[in-house]
Amino acid sequence: MNSKHIQHLYWRAGFGLSPEKLSKFQKKSKKALVKSLFEQSKTSTSINLVSIDDVKSYKNFKKLNLEQRRQLQKDNRNKIIELNVAWIDSIFNSKELLRERMTLFWANHFVCKAQSSYHIQIFNNILRENALGNFGDFVKAVSKSASMLKYLNAKQNKKQSPNENFARELMELFTLGVGNYTEKDIKESAKAFTGWNHKLNGDFILKDKQHDFSEKEFFGKTGKFSGEEIIDIILEQKQCAKFICEKIYGYFVNTNINPKHINELVDVFYPNYDIAKLMQHIFMSKWFYNEENVGTKIKSPIELLAGINNTVPLKFKLNKQLLYLQKKLGQQLLNPINVAGWEGGQAWIDTNTLMLRLKLPSILLNNAVISLTGISEFEDTYEQYTKKRKSQKRALRINQDWEMFNKTYGNLSANDLQNILLPSKLSNEAKVLLSEILFDNPKDYTIQLMSLPEYQLC
Repeated sequence: MNSKHIQHLYWRAGFGLSPEKLSKFQKKSKKALVKSLFEQSKTSTSINLVSIDDVKSYKNFKKLNLEQRRQLQKDNRNKIIELNVAWIDSIFNSKELLRERMTLFWANHFVCKAQSSYHIQIFNNILRENALGNFGDFVKAVSKSASMLKYLNAKQNKKQSPNENFARELMELFTLGVGNYTEKDIKESAKAFTGWNHKLNGDFILKDKQHDFSEKEFFGKTGKFSGEEIIDIILEQKQCAKFICEKIYGYFVNTNINPKHINELVDVFYPNYDIAKLMQHIFMSKWFYNEENVGTKIKSPIELLAGINNTVPLKFKLNKQLLYLQKKLGQQLLNPINVAGWEGGQAWIDTNTLMLRLKLPSILLNNAVISLTGISEFEDTYEQYTKKRKSQKRALRINQDWEMFNKTYGNLSANDLQNILLPSKLSNEAKVLLSEILFDNPKDYTIQLMSLPEYQLC
């Protein structure tokens, strides 16, 4: 494989790669590189920061006084921040590269948000464990998780008063896509999910007295279907495989969907729904490396941060600063904007985020100043904001590992740095600008390269 294709593979299946690895991988075949990606991601390393004891403390929540309740809630919020940082750390440093990339993808497919740090941790680990497994098993695991049961009101879905929210989103967002089911399908399948609930520790339970055991008619079939059987019937629909293949293609290959490629992928994915087999087919295909698919994807904020960290390892001294930075960039992990998730693509770039994204390398690596907060939607007047502005505008407290950078990049030429950091096609403006930048030292030159618009692409 040539260097351009290797970089393309490792930006889509991971978060970039070092010049040392690029040089090493050029001696390997495409088959060998793809195989190694999957072998490294055979195992799944869970995040385990929150214990069941943290949940048990909520058991007597109503008996606590106001101060004790507030402290408990504060501790829970801090745990969620720690989980966010731990996930970022997994992305930055994981040996299970493809699994972490897939986890990030699935988190924006099976979108979920919860208040319990323990249940959030369980859900995030479900994503990680199933990221390259069987899609059918994945759907069932997600559907039965405490976080999803709460998020989509499944706990309120009872025989006496059905709630259709989960059944609708299951088909619309997770499996079939808009317009590929009827309102009757929603109503009938909702009955099958009645009584779905969970224990305090997150384990799934079915409350028999709240479950509708009557016959349901769903996609032309009639029976006393359980929730699991409803999911099995959905998986029988080839549209389910098509919907997932289109979603994966749009994320890993190109937002411009190629129908011929999708049909090819559906034949691989249906009816066994083997995610690893599907991804392996994509990375081994010739069209994945076509010119129109290389260097054309706008990096998400997390991808952008991960790429910079790949070049110069970063360590935030204050967890909240990393959290605020994600928020300002428009992608805060564990805090999706809505049930449909982040739109991605061009939506990452707007008037609020463009300048910040271009300045990000200087902010992270050169101690540039950033305003960490803005006008609160509910609290601050303009006068209050201007008073706070001075204190809000400050440098992030970050440890940058320049020693590692010098070891990896210190002996590279200007041309070598361009090739490793800007694999996408350069515009004429960028070429002119690059010709005017003096190559005094790799550090400053690297920061300038990563500040170009082309670095926003992968």
